[in-house]
Amino acid sequence: MYSKPIYVIDGARTPFLKSKNRPGVFSAGDLATQAGRTLLARQKFAPQELDEVILGCAAPSVDEVNIGRVAALRLGCGHKVPGWTVMRNCASGMQALDSGINNILAGRSNLVLAGGVDALSRAPLLYNDKMVNWFADFSQQRSPGEKASQFLKLPFGALLAPVIGIMKGLTDPMVGLLMGQTAENLAYRFGITRAQMDAFSVRSHKRVCAAQDAGHLAAGGGEVEALYDAGGNAYTLDDGVRRDSSLANLAKLKPFFDRKYGSVTPGNSSQITDGAAWLILASEDSLKKHDLKPIGRILDSQWAGLDPAQMGLGPVHAATPILGRHGLKLDGVDYWEINEAFAAQVLGCLAAWKDAKYCRQELGLDSSLGELDQEKLNVDGGAVALGHPVGASGARIVLHLLKLLQRKNAKRGMASICIGGGLGGAMLVEAL
Repeated sequence: MYSKPIYVIDGARTPFLKSKNRPGVFSAGDLATQAGRTLLARQKFAPQELDEVILGCAAPSVDEVNIGRVAALRLGCGHKVPGWTVMRNCASGMQALDSGINNILAGRSNLVLAGGVDALSRAPLLYNDKMVNWFADFSQQRSPGEKASQFLKLPFGALLAPVIGIMKGLTDPMVGLLMGQTAENLAYRFGITRAQMDAFSVRSHKRVCAAQDAGHLAAGGGEVEALYDAGGNAYTLDDGVRRDSSLANLAKLKPFFDRKYGSVTPGNSSQITDGAAWLILASEDSLKKHDLKPIGRILDSQWAGLDPAQMGLGPVHAATPILGRHGLKLDGVDYWEINEAFAAQVLGCLAAWKDAKYCRQELGLDSSLGELDQEKLNVDGGAVALGHPVGASGARIVLHLLKLLQRKNAKRGMASICIGGGLGGAMLVEAL
């Protein structure tokens, strides 16, 4: 629980654009700037009146390393507004919010722009060590003859087999498992079937389609703002959603992470995606100074650690302490957002809360927390259909949850996310 109120004034995100196996139209800086400009243009304060800009990013480009500062300058915040970048893997956007909250609580800031971004389609292809050493040796040759001799030693196999940067980034360095392999662990641990994963995934697509058709996830609907490329083309919707998603279609896909025994497929996993999301955080003093009307408050936050091989259960470990502090049960929260890294991962969280042994041994509870009503969970779909631009997702679920609570005339919501490396993050929010 915070010592003073933390208000959310407004927020906006880009459409999430699915990777087409080649660099996307927009850099991470482009995504953050376009979403931020639209958001700041409708505020009562000038960008220069922000106290700081904090941006989460898991995979910044080498020419946008401190992308928080790049975004702040491109947004017109001026030279005096600090901009900085945070990284907590899948929860980088949520970490940006938490960092802004802590600075407001400490009295260092009153008005903060915080969010997250990633352009995962632009994750680099890397040369392996053999190729890098060849380049090093080639650069040391001086005469044309020496260079020609070294060129004849070019390892064509290494040249044509680059390291896929995103695969390396999605592999845990401690346990040597891809994130999808950790989802397979949860499926095995809790007996989650392929049919259950696929059914969850179909539901995610159907719910996103319904939300788009109702205007809740369409550009101009209060959450998503259109992107425009250099040719003037507009991108108005999250484009990874499949309107033809069905159990029959998903059943055709082969397991990807454990090809022989597994059940986790590209169809029941989140997509490789580009996107950005921002929220404006404010203290009570800023509300009075700028005559701001908040859409909600962030009431509490929690970070947790667990076995990296079971990282998908991070939401359980982060959200449960918040529930305890506020005297809440699972059904005491009106709506939940649990980021859908994998269908097996979300279903694993639900199974863990129901499992008395898990709750006693892993969470220190006397009994199970019971069953989370799935009609309260990800009611407009999630990352299986929308995609998971790693740096942005933690901010997206908080923003969407606040918009959902307003729409449903509901009070409280919990946003939670699993984090590569064996971590979890959660925030309890309240609509105003």
